[in-house]
Amino acid sequence: MSRKPTDRRDGASVDGARARSLLEKIDGPQDLRGLSEQELAQLAQEVRAHIIDTVGEIGGHFGANLGTCELAVALHSLLESPRDKILWDVGHQAYPHKILTGRRDRLATIRQYGGLAPFCSRAESPHDIMGAGHASTSIGYAVGIKEGMRLRAGETGAQAADAKVVAVIGDGAMTGGVAFEAIGQAGGLGTPIVVVLNDNGMSIAPNVGALSRYFNRVRLNPKLWRARADIEGGLTRLPIGIGAAFERLGPHLKESIKAFWAPGLWWEELDWAYMGVIDGHDVRALREALREALAAQRPVVVHIATVKGKGFAPAEQGGLEGMEQWHAAKPNSITNGVPTKTPAAPARAAKRNGARAKLAPAPAPQYTQVFGEALLRECRRDERVVGITAAMNSGTGLSILQKAMPERYFDVGIAEQQAILFAAGLALQGVKPVAAIYSTFLQRAYDQVVHDVCLQRLNVVFAMDRAGLVGDDGPTHHGAFDIAYLRCLPNIVLMAPRDEAMLVNMLHTALLYDDGPIALRYPRGEGTGAPLPLTPRAITIGTGEILREASPAVAASAGPGAAGPGAAGEHAAGEHAAGRRVALIGYGSGVGKALAAAEQLAGLGIAVTVADARFAKPIDAGLMAQLAAEHDLLVTVEEGVLAGGFGSAVWETLNDAGVAGAAGAVRIMRIGLPDEYVTHGKPALLHEQIGFTSERIVERVAAAVGARRSGRITGGGQSRPAGSAIVGA
Repeated sequence: MSRKPTDRRDGASVDGARARSLLEKIDGPQDLRGLSEQELAQLAQEVRAHIIDTVGEIGGHFGANLGTCELAVALHSLLESPRDKILWDVGHQAYPHKILTGRRDRLATIRQYGGLAPFCSRAESPHDIMGAGHASTSIGYAVGIKEGMRLRAGETGAQAADAKVVAVIGDGAMTGGVAFEAIGQAGGLGTPIVVVLNDNGMSIAPNVGALSRYFNRVRLNPKLWRARADIEGGLTRLPIGIGAAFERLGPHLKESIKAFWAPGLWWEELDWAYMGVIDGHDVRALREALREALAAQRPVVVHIATVKGKGFAPAEQGGLEGMEQWHAAKPNSITNGVPTKTPAAPARAAKRNGARAKLAPAPAPQYTQVFGEALLRECRRDERVVGITAAMNSGTGLSILQKAMPERYFDVGIAEQQAILFAAGLALQGVKPVAAIYSTFLQRAYDQVVHDVCLQRLNVVFAMDRAGLVGDDGPTHHGAFDIAYLRCLPNIVLMAPRDEAMLVNMLHTALLYDDGPIALRYPRGEGTGAPLPLTPRAITIGTGEILREASPAVAASAGPGAAGPGAAGEHAAGEHAAGRRVALIGYGSGVGKALAAAEQLAGLGIAVTVADARFAKPIDAGLMAQLAAEHDLLVTVEEGVLAGGFGSAVWETLNDAGVAGAAGAVRIMRIGLPDEYVTHGKPALLHEQIGFTSERIVERVAAAVGARRSGRITGGGQSRPAGSAIVGA
């Protein structure tokens, strides 16, 4: 899918060659260097129009990208990428960068399976210097890259030491602690890098520009650095007692002079030069400031102000609500540069036509919505309960609590470590904090989970949204590792609901639990349609339940040859039953896959039991032993990595207890996510790619049962390990 760039400066597509000629000629950053500043400004507008047209149709990150068009053009017109390094924090605002670095005609594939990555990707382009997706990392990368250049200067094949390094970071990402750590290190080392602080939460008055340019010249001119010191010293030497009075003022005088001399006092105290505030939509001003910053042999921050959603009126003029609404665009949400009109609801349309409405069934509620509403009810039930988010109020469902009970809602910014430390402090005072953080983002606070919550056995609830494969945002956002990275920690309880009703009950259980931390994981997207409980009930910690009992009559009634792949047709029906008892043990979203597979396996004459483990820690050892004793094969199903995951917990539990299976040894097949970073794409496509579907489960189970003597399965004409294990020889 490819489309030609358009120019929408006047709000409509322009089909003439003049309007499209600049962007069409840009095949790489080198093509910008011969353009005038007027042409560069026009190019930025064409890039913006291309994003509006394309992302408005296919969906994707939107508002932030419209705000960085001039910045991307200015940077690539001055630097020689990839020799010079441009680092985009997070990468959700790097679409203009992608367009200018040879990916213009592939923008329509972004976030789609097999298409452009949603964020910067080193595998995708040499111009993407760092892989990204999580916030606040760009400055740390920049310091390391520049110091690496200096350390290897002169080595054969090493990057030239005079290459420039620029990190672009948003004001939101600046709330992350690792950004401040890198700023402190760069100031201490004097690392000559440039940080562009993209502030889209600030406006600029027209008369600020000249004064800002004056301050910029002052801060970057070594003669004027010394001039400030001379003034500080000279004032203390004034006669008739005046100088003595200034000297008594001491540090107060010095700080006042510095504050006057440059507005970026905080940066100055950390040995950075500060430039700003620059209009981030003025290509000429940006180029002038960047040129001076790049020439300075010291750390420099260029503070720019941009408008999130620039050039798209609903975002630009809608205030904070408009910017939040258009942070990302949904597919087909924009037509001809304006929001697509929502079709009339079926009932209203039918009423207008005088016909009886035929309504489609309402979709199941989103897990996020169910969680948010359940948390609000828990807050009303117990005045100790509070919700904590790390800059993801809507994404976690905590916006519901924020609106209804703002005094019980806390947003720490993009600072997951502080979110967990804050929760720990609250717990020490008897509060019941619920830290609602995506599975992938909780990784950023792992030390706080280990050291400050689990070690001290504090009553903190971790609510991990986006567990499993999240889809279009790809490997940086998949919730693949939380089972494994939390299961190894003492004192913590791990659970996962099979549906939205169980989510309500598990949240209630977690907030009643009073013996340490407890974590629940749940997927992105719609629930299963299970009726929500009017009154939530507590679940006994560490207990699973059987949802479907295997019937020996199933295998017997199937008769010879009904077993499907790998079965020996001459076996008698009784022999089929004896060796074909399978238990599928699901965890979280794996339960639905197990139930669907069980229906299909029954048709193949395989007697199947389905159990919902509910807990990965403590695991229901009694239930696992019972299933092992009554079945020939145990199959664990989880939407997490296999290494250290739920399936490993089942294996360890049975092995440590010395449990024997129906045929002596316990055979376990583990089904889950592979030992690799799964790409981006729709979850259904990704599940198909990695074999996490009920159909693939059926194939593997049927083949494993048929090949039980060899312990191997056959698929696609090749013999390969089944991911199974033998427990208790």
